[in-house]
Amino acid sequence: MQPIRGRDRLSALRVGLASSWEWDLQRKGVREGLEKPGFEGLRTLQAQRLLSHPPQSLHLVAPVWNGGTRGISGLSRVVAPKGNQKKGRSLLQFLADRFYDVEALRDHLLRKRVSKVHQKNRPFNHINQRYGPYVAGAYFILKQGGAVRFQGREWSRPNQRGHFSLDFLKLQAVPVEAVDASGCAINYQGLDSLLALKELQSLWLQRCPHVDDWCLSRLHPLASSLQELSLAGCPRVSERGLACLHHLWNLRRLDISDLPAVSSPGLTRILVEEMLPSCEVLGADWAQDLKLGPEEQPRDTAGPTPA
Repeated sequence: MQPIRGRDRLSALRVGLASSWEWDLQRKGVREGLEKPGFEGLRTLQAQRLLSHPPQSLHLVAPVWNGGTRGISGLSRVVAPKGNQKKGRSLLQFLADRFYDVEALRDHLLRKRVSKVHQKNRPFNHINQRYGPYVAGAYFILKQGGAVRFQGREWSRPNQRGHFSLDFLKLQAVPVEAVDASGCAINYQGLDSLLALKELQSLWLQRCPHVDDWCLSRLHPLASSLQELSLAGCPRVSERGLACLHHLWNLRRLDISDLPAVSSPGLTRILVEEMLPSCEVLGADWAQDLKLGPEEQPRDTAGPTPA
């Protein structure tokens, strides 16, 4: 709602005063007509109805503070009495009237969500300095809600409340050989904590919403150790990111199934198999591309993740 200018307030005030003055004249004229002799019965009945049911005159709306910085809304807006106003307003009309407020709220929620993702992917430098990269990487994954397995140990994972045991702090010299970060909010920045795990053999990144092609381009430091990689269900991984995996020459198992950003899953699987001949590639069969029409092919949504 646009703020009311001073000229509009003056005009609205004049309209309200004119309506009130006009009503006083009508009531005065009716009373004088009733006192005159020979007043017709029909006009007398009309005058009585006029006195008992005053006209729906216009009135000024009380100022309402909208909670924003755009001023007071409705300061001099002239509207009909409350009895004639609609009791309910549609959601569409409400959003139209509060367009800028809704847009500001949406931007605020978006910035808050991006800030939360960045906060989750911050490095734990103090833990790295005190306990080393293995413990720091494991702590980062456990805080994300994932699971880790140290060499010769059982899996360590948080409970339903997100709490986990800190016994792994004693394993400063034991390398981490497997990481399950499926469904975690790990992004390009958070990979710094994983790239320090030089003996990492298995990495699961299934259904990670912020893992994209740029993230895959950073996995080359793990080329000598990484043997198993799962990218199933990652919505931002496309053919461009899969092409960066040619550095992982030691890879033995790769899962690229259910990637919405890949336009031709079957053909992509064939190309990846040629790129990594010693790797078992799991994904869509080449015949799937023949079943999908041009209008059913998924769109390519590759690009750097903003968060």
